[in-house]
Amino acid sequence: MQTSTAPNDVQDMIPVIDIAPFVDGEAAGHAVVAAIEDACRKTGFFLVTGHGVKAEVTTRLYNLARDFFDEPQEWKVGQGRGTAMEGGVAFSPLADEALAATLGIKTPGDYKESLNFGPRLPGDLWPTRPEGLQQAFADYFAEMERLAGHLRRAFCEAIGLAPDFFEPAFENHLSALRVINYPEQTESPLPGQLRAGVHTDYGFMTILRSEASPGGLQVKNRAGEWLDAPNVEGAYVINIGDAFMRWSNDEWLSTPHRVANPPGAFKGTTRRQSIPFFLNPSRETVIQCLPPFAAKGAPKYEPITYGDYISLKTSQAFGRT
Repeated sequence: MQTSTAPNDVQDMIPVIDIAPFVDGEAAGHAVVAAIEDACRKTGFFLVTGHGVKAEVTTRLYNLARDFFDEPQEWKVGQGRGTAMEGGVAFSPLADEALAATLGIKTPGDYKESLNFGPRLPGDLWPTRPEGLQQAFADYFAEMERLAGHLRRAFCEAIGLAPDFFEPAFENHLSALRVINYPEQTESPLPGQLRAGVHTDYGFMTILRSEASPGGLQVKNRAGEWLDAPNVEGAYVINIGDAFMRWSNDEWLSTPHRVANPPGAFKGTTRRQSIPFFLNPSRETVIQCLPPFAAKGAPKYEPITYGDYISLKTSQAFGRT
């Protein structure tokens, strides 16, 4: 099992797990599953290496998205604002979204901008520049689907379900790929404004490609302490979403997290770019307590379709409730 150079207290809470033995069908794969289950019960966060994601696909999307974000603001705000095209692109300008609102916390809009895509999600025509942006999103999306499939199988083994138990829920999945730009903060943020406000993710799980920079991902542990997520070259951060926590009857955790502002005294570059892939089931999928968890105690939640659940969460984040 691979470990990182993060401090021991952080490492204990947010472990780094080499999933290659599980992906390759080796006997050591059982230890991988046990490590994943332990992380999901303690914090709902872990990092994976040995995932097989093509580095060149990641680099291409990262660079092309950065080229888009470097375009003039007056041009960017005219891109990706419509919703008539399934599988189109959506652009969210700076401070357009306030994630803390999903937890009932009122704050200024988050200090970030983003490009968003999902094959079954509404969007607009793709911008004419940079060339190749649409294909870069599609290629990376496919890589994430493969990795997500491996992780779903690991989750099934950990829970005691058939390896393909979740697959029907993802036949027409509503997954979303987002590239987020956290610009340099040349002025002090507004009171209560963060790069991304405290929130939990809505769906099944999130697969995040992040980078080391001042003002990064922080995870709240059970003691209420904010931990800086370790950064390991080539690793992906995995976290459980709200829908999956409901499926597990709250035994697996969807943990609050945020993206902090860079330290005020820091003099170097603080620009940051991350690429989260939000794995979501189909709109018709019913989220209800899974049998192995129901056998241990009464379900805490009434069944709800994922479509109804995500509509509520999205409305909260964009101030429409």
